[in-house]
Amino acid sequence: MPPRLILFTRYPVPGEAKTRLIPAIGADGAALVHKRLTEQTVTTLRASGERVEIAYTGGSADQFAAWLGVDLIYRAQVEGDLTAKLLAMMEPCPCIFFGADTPGLAARHVQAAIAALSDHDAVIGPAEDGGYYLIGISAPMPFLLTDMAWSTEDVFPETVKRLEARGLRYAVLDTLADCDRPEDLKAWPGLVG
Repeated sequence: MPPRLILFTRYPVPGEAKTRLIPAIGADGAALVHKRLTEQTVTTLRASGERVEIAYTGGSADQFAAWLGVDLIYRAQVEGDLTAKLLAMMEPCPCIFFGADTPGLAARHVQAAIAALSDHDAVIGPAEDGGYYLIGISAPMPFLLTDMAWSTEDVFPETVKRLEARGLRYAVLDTLADCDRPEDLKAWPGLVG
């Protein structure tokens, strides 16, 4: 069975999206960057030809369908922290989780992740900040998501450590940069203008 491609995103409401960018470009600018990143990621995921699901928050399923298209599957994120949100979307497997903050994500990364899950237990796309821009699993692995120090440089190395401790086979993709902080915008001027 091909993996489910699950994009976690929020509705681009000024003041609620990409809040770390607000000091540099304002609430409207930050929401626009988030809107463009989400749309770009959806286009990249659609190009895979696989089932794309949107794990959404900040708006209704109808608002998201009007924005991103009716061809996608929409599932509301549960309340709670990132661990709770990811665990709620984990089954059925295989699945690959994506965030909407990696401008360099390309169709080849998605295809590589899909291919890796055919003969690995997990696949990780590491981010330059120490986290990851995607993680894929062939079977439910709640141990990868619980008690994780999210938004720190320890996420990727801790994930690898947990996989290796259980003797699981994993693939690592290219390292990409996220666009989360004002200084990240220098590399992606087209997202703002």
